[in-house]
Amino acid sequence: MGARSGSDYLKAIKDLGAQVWLGGERVNDVTAHPAFAACARSVAALYDMQLARPDEMTYCAEGGEQLGLSFIQPASAQEVVKRGRMMRRWAEYSCGMMGRTPDYLNSTLAAMAAAYKFFAASEPRFGDNIVNYYRQARSRDWCATHTLVNPRKSRATGWAGHADNEVALRLVERTREGIIVKGCRVLATLAPLAEELQVFPSTVLKNEPAAKPFALAFAISCATPGLRFLCREPFDSLHSRFDHPFAARFEEMDCVVVFDDVLVPWERVFMCGDVDRCNNLYGETEAVIHMMHQVAVKNVVKSEFMLGLAVRIAQASDAMTLPHVRERLAEMIMTTEVMRACLRAAEADAARNKWNIFVPARSPIDVGRNLFPRLYPRLVEIIQLNSSSSLMATPSERDFQSEVAPDIDRYLAGADLNARDRVALYRLAWDVAGSSFGGRQLLYERFFFGDPVRMASALVDNTDLASCTRMVDDFLARAD
Repeated sequence: MGARSGSDYLKAIKDLGAQVWLGGERVNDVTAHPAFAACARSVAALYDMQLARPDEMTYCAEGGEQLGLSFIQPASAQEVVKRGRMMRRWAEYSCGMMGRTPDYLNSTLAAMAAAYKFFAASEPRFGDNIVNYYRQARSRDWCATHTLVNPRKSRATGWAGHADNEVALRLVERTREGIIVKGCRVLATLAPLAEELQVFPSTVLKNEPAAKPFALAFAISCATPGLRFLCREPFDSLHSRFDHPFAARFEEMDCVVVFDDVLVPWERVFMCGDVDRCNNLYGETEAVIHMMHQVAVKNVVKSEFMLGLAVRIAQASDAMTLPHVRERLAEMIMTTEVMRACLRAAEADAARNKWNIFVPARSPIDVGRNLFPRLYPRLVEIIQLNSSSSLMATPSERDFQSEVAPDIDRYLAGADLNARDRVALYRLAWDVAGSSFGGRQLLYERFFFGDPVRMASALVDNTDLASCTRMVDDFLARAD
């Protein structure tokens, strides 16, 4: 099939029949349910974009099949850049507010398939499995989600490198047909709107026999028997686009995933019981760098949008000349330019890796992913500070259709906007900086890649510090 249309995607998830639970009830059709339908249409729009812009958003595979560009295994630095541009098109559609668009996992899977020998070293068929699954995924243009983290009754357990045997996803049995797994994983974002669930290793495990049941990597259909998705409550997605312009379009649902004696066919298993390889999967395959590439693109777009929103707010309130407003805008400009620089450096220095595909340079893109969780909360705070009480002076769409509409038109106009446009602007700002949707975005960015402390530690481990310390040593050794 190759790159598909939005209608094909909507039909696929409508017919899938996954166990999606919301508010104590099973959702039979996510394409029609008010909590999911709008975001489903937004994902469908991304697929339609591929067909509308084939030169920018697809590529031709070996057999002539036209595939989504996010599945490409880059053969040059130019292809890394081209993929980044395609990712930007998708990110721009939601102004960076959708973090789990299909390109996130598509590029990750492509990198893992290129590194099939890493999987085959654990068991030969696992190498074949990852390649075959990748080819299926790109040919069918699946929308996939993933789940990484095991729940813990004690956070100290996780720090020690142990899984919680009572609740963590674990191997129960090996059978002729495949492996049977049981337990729980959190979180799976976009799960109700995905066809496939990719389950990759969780946080680093202790390399000991007791950890083997938790060392797993596999992929299954979201409709697999025994698999259940437990949704959080929706965040403002039931309101109009005027009242909640982001939540009404881009409410990516987050789910807890329950595995109740789920059978995973052997052809869908990529790793089983190999603790050392599971611990090193992302780093050795360099899939994490391709994942970072998609996130870096999203972060640039999100930063640009937040800056643009802050400028429009300042213009609407005639505050562009105020020193404290300009200082905050300058701060947002610095964040935006740093994110752009990290992305551009990573793409410019892309190089061929040991698996024979081109990968963005890790150091600059790693810096970006460590900085953004610290910088995004400040972007939100600046929107709040510069908007002040105007974030609250936001009548609803229905008010404009009532007898109080003349009052709104008279008293809530801005310096360069009529009342309706001004209210729409501040409702947009509220959806970013004050609503439930905005609060979820803030939390999501804080922990996008996991624990910030561990991310910082990994940055130290993956940075070439020797060249810097050598400068110090050479200077101390100089005789002149």
